[in-house]
Amino acid sequence: MLASRWRLLTAYEKLFANKLYRHRSNNQGDLLALELYEDLYAIGNSAKYVADVDELRRGISLKNVRVGIRARRGDGTLGQFIPGEVVISEPGYHVHRGPVATLDIGVEVKILNKAMIKQINERITSLKKQAEYFVKGRDGRARGNPITIAIIGVNSADYTVGYEGDRSYKTDGKTHAHPFEEAAAVEERIRNEVVPEFDETIILRYKATNEAPYPFSWADSAGASREYAASLVRICAEYERRF
Repeated sequence: MLASRWRLLTAYEKLFANKLYRHRSNNQGDLLALELYEDLYAIGNSAKYVADVDELRRGISLKNVRVGIRARRGDGTLGQFIPGEVVISEPGYHVHRGPVATLDIGVEVKILNKAMIKQINERITSLKKQAEYFVKGRDGRARGNPITIAIIGVNSADYTVGYEGDRSYKTDGKTHAHPFEEAAAVEERIRNEVVPEFDETIILRYKATNEAPYPFSWADSAGASREYAASLVRICAEYERRF
């Protein structure tokens, strides 16, 4: 397991390590986005971001929507709080939560764990739509200049097991390709089709068999930490420039 200073990497690891991973869980992306906003605060590279958080000017929308704007819900929405509305804090978190009027940092999370080639077209289409919705509402009008972030997990384990209800499906390299056989092609599609749509795309390369005792490892633990830290630096720089 990774001993990391970064909360998002630790939270991602906890999705798989020592427990069964269920890919249909609805709140995984929301939880990871919360940790990204904390890591942006912890790295401290954007004085504006830290001040906005400390002075309760900006925070996280619990419903991941802008009040009064119809748009597709993302996994993480940070924006300006509505004056006079109640904001709340959670133990262990610096970034407060409450209703927001703007979207200044939007996060969308996708995890490709099994049957990745089969899923990639749908996932890319969904990511592209979300990138557009971060900038525009359903009426097509552009609002603001949000920083858009995609977080994409790509498994490269020797094999993995998927679950649908009480049934399980283990990759066999024939009917179902193993993750390591698909990872390179999936990542190439991400680089070519997703990266141009977002301001920052964070690819998390990992290995998880999803079979007891449920081991987890990063494809390159030092590289994962280094690349994620570099993304945080760039996001902070964009925050300073835009806001």
